[in-house]
Amino acid sequence: MRSFDYVIVGGGSAGAVLADRLSEDGRSTVLLLEAGGPDNHLSLRIPLGFVFALGNPTLAWHHRTAPDLDGRVFGLPRGKVLGGSSSLNGLVWVRGQPEDYDHWRQLGCSGWGYDDVLPYFRKIERYSEGASEQRGGDGPLAITKGKRLNGASDLFIAAAVAAGLPLNDDYNDGDQEGVSYFQTTTRAGLRTSSATAYLRRAMKRRNLTVETGATVETVTIEYGRATGVRYRRDGVAQEARAAGEVILSAGAISSPHILMLSGIGDPEQLARLGILVRAASPRVGANLRDHYNTTVVAAMKKEGLTINERRRLPYAAIEALKYGFLRGGMFATSPAQVVAFARSGPQATTPDIELMMVPAVTGDKPGRLPPTPGLGCGVQPIRAESVGTVSLDPADPAAMPVIRPNYLSAPADQQVTVAGLRLIRRIFAQEPLASHITGEILPGVDVESDDELLAFARAKGTTAHHLVGTCAMGPDPAAVVDPTLKVNGVAGLRVADASIMPMIVSGNTNAATVMIAERASAFILSDRR
Repeated sequence: MRSFDYVIVGGGSAGAVLADRLSEDGRSTVLLLEAGGPDNHLSLRIPLGFVFALGNPTLAWHHRTAPDLDGRVFGLPRGKVLGGSSSLNGLVWVRGQPEDYDHWRQLGCSGWGYDDVLPYFRKIERYSEGASEQRGGDGPLAITKGKRLNGASDLFIAAAVAAGLPLNDDYNDGDQEGVSYFQTTTRAGLRTSSATAYLRRAMKRRNLTVETGATVETVTIEYGRATGVRYRRDGVAQEARAAGEVILSAGAISSPHILMLSGIGDPEQLARLGILVRAASPRVGANLRDHYNTTVVAAMKKEGLTINERRRLPYAAIEALKYGFLRGGMFATSPAQVVAFARSGPQATTPDIELMMVPAVTGDKPGRLPPTPGLGCGVQPIRAESVGTVSLDPADPAAMPVIRPNYLSAPADQQVTVAGLRLIRRIFAQEPLASHITGEILPGVDVESDDELLAFARAKGTTAHHLVGTCAMGPDPAAVVDPTLKVNGVAGLRVADASIMPMIVSGNTNAATVMIAERASAFILSDRR
């Protein structure tokens, strides 16, 4: 059995960062275990390729929820490669609002206010516009400012401004409100992920060992201290010991799952399933939060403005040449091109709505686009109050856990969703966009009342893939982890990924997850010193 100073479980958005930072001194031995494979598939490097990667079972875990809204079952793809979901997400970079982190501090999570986390965001970023008081310019992760991409996106931005939204040059500078092009995790037309930005350089070090295809089953605990992990690789049971710490970075689904299998969770549930209770922690798997996205779709005139048209000849050949020779054009960015942050009403002191505009009409399967030109705009209540759970499957605790997101269960989420759908319609009705739209495809002009719009959202909305909160930090011993991310009740064990968020951030969650890993690295290195 091998021994290391640190054993990191999960080589995703957070785990890749930790592997780099903890091995940086060249002396501390680090083992990184990733259940998926390497991130060498071409679709993971070409930005637009993610629409195909999401459906590939070798690149993504295809979790499914228990029956939820009106019996609907939702697919929850997660990254199954080095870099995790940062290797196959929509590439957009959204920090959230300063108020998100100040709220964490108000909840008792000292050290997590916006002033505390801002240096770590700046440490991450290699922003294309250079460094400033708010932005980082020489970090490992390349962030490219959004720019003009096609006519449909330009028309949407102009219409949003006509509808009353301000134009925002940088929604990550501490003032989120307004409309702009998305900033993306790309550089020179290629995706940048935690794996390409952090792990590539770290893997050159002799003190870092990276094993893919390694599925961790439990954390080993002796006399109240985590001593290592048991895992399976190529069908062979193995064990690794940690002289220093074990860090779980397996994400909001798998991190609580591993904790529960290790005997850390609700003692009554664990006892019923015959799992020895190592630490009573009933909140493990609770506080699951996600953003729920509902899309309005409109048909447009055939003017070559949308992705539907540009994927066909002669446009497709032009786009292929743009990418092949210039690393530009449609293939070099995410389909989600425009973002708007707005308030649902006068009661909102900061934006509580995120709109994501795609210049395309999408089909039922990834990568399948109908020929009809059009555009879609989704709305998400970004201060999501609906709370779900991740729990063990009573029939087989080692199988994929039972996920109950409880989408739109909170009245506030329902109200914000309806307000967002009305805002999208208001934008679509503004010039210069309105004259290019030939009609509303979804939900359709017959859907008008609040009840009808909510029924549409319940029937057609879906996950935004922003699962967080299932190992939430807090100041009291009942929290899963403390504000330094140490698991309460077990020494030598931390969780560092999206699962530790006590509340979801206002926007896409990958940026906050990378920041959490940088912050966790600082805690761990400080303790070592």
